[in-house]
Amino acid sequence: MRRIDAIGIGIGVFAAGGVAYLILQAIGLESADAGIWSQVLLVAALVGWLLSYLFRALTQNMTLNQQVKDYEDAVLQKRLEEMTPEELAQLQAEVEQEKQTRQKTADN
Repeated sequence: MRRIDAIGIGIGVFAAGGVAYLILQAIGLESADAGIWSQVLLVAALVGWLLSYLFRALTQNMTLNQQVKDYEDAVLQKRLEEMTPEELAQLQAEVEQEKQTRQKTADN
């Protein structure tokens, strides 16, 4: 995120609080009550955003995680494309041998 984006978001949140305050005053709340309720709304929005962020971080469903996974997949695909048929056959034999070893271990 660029610095100007963070400044814009800060100004937007500040403006949203002011608009909420004005709307609450317009529907009949006193000044102090409108201020309190606009703060309650802003804190609730902040807590909601924080919970969604924590959920995405814990489930690793974030942009960076997806970019790393895509990069790793691309590197592996490129390595597979560069392998000779003999190397591919050897790799496949090693994978089959590993599967059999794991299956024997699981059966015991």
